[in-house]
Amino acid sequence: MSGTGTGERRAGFPAGDAAAAHGRAAGSAARSGGTWTGAIAGEWHKLRTVRSTAAILAAIGVAFLFCLLWSLYAVRYWEGLSAAERADLAPAPPTQFLTAVLPVCAVVLGALTLTSEYATGMIRTSLTAMPRRLPLLGAKALAAAGLVGAAALVSLAAALLAGRAIAGDRPMPGFDGPLADHAANAVAIAVTAAAITLMTLGMAALLRSTAATITIGMGLVFVAPPLVRLLPAPWDDRIWWLLPAGFPNQVAPVPGSTAGEGGLSGPAAAALLVVYVAVMLGAGAYAFARRDA
Repeated sequence: MSGTGTGERRAGFPAGDAAAAHGRAAGSAARSGGTWTGAIAGEWHKLRTVRSTAAILAAIGVAFLFCLLWSLYAVRYWEGLSAAERADLAPAPPTQFLTAVLPVCAVVLGALTLTSEYATGMIRTSLTAMPRRLPLLGAKALAAAGLVGAAALVSLAAALLAGRAIAGDRPMPGFDGPLADHAANAVAIAVTAAAITLMTLGMAALLRSTAATITIGMGLVFVAPPLVRLLPAPWDDRIWWLLPAGFPNQVAPVPGSTAGEGGLSGPAAAALLVVYVAVMLGAGAYAFARRDA
């Protein structure tokens, strides 16, 4: 019993918390006869009852508060500038902190959704309640990506609307412009966060290690982009645009921003993101279906 408790704490789930959540989730799946809907209900129950999910949502909430503070600061700074200085100013959009935090939350949740069960041994309970492995992994993918995507979309929309309300009628780049264009960028960021969750879940199924999965996921999202910039031109730009970090600004750039210039077209970037998810989640699904628990 002491070994199980240690594994739960390592994975981010306090002792007893994970066991109770898994027990209730397994019961839900079992009462549904191991069906797809029962598996989804069980996985959703796990996510909303463990503390790590609450911590991830709290991190998104803190990032939203920083977005509000940034909007207030940006407006105050704008008011102190001359007309010539304002013409050269290009402030970051009101969603900038969420843009940085959401990929982190996606990687962590995508990893813990599966690796925590291997760390605690609860994967056997999940497979007993839902013996068909691919539907089980699909239920985990739907629950985790759905949660990250929904939380991202709500927080981004709130930060965007609050920032525009704070800026008022000031012609501040990143804050003004058509609302539909800003909304499209917010959707692109949310979809990318959900895709990163699925990619990380695929890695988790391959590696079965929380530390290894999170390390590789963070490396792909945050370490690879600056390293690629060290390559000689034109390879630095060509490879950088193929990384997940640049997808939102290629699919739906922020109005007035030059962040997406020189990259892929919107459809090409969206298609590449789908390929990333298909390859990484597909490889994880193959390993999950073939290997023993």
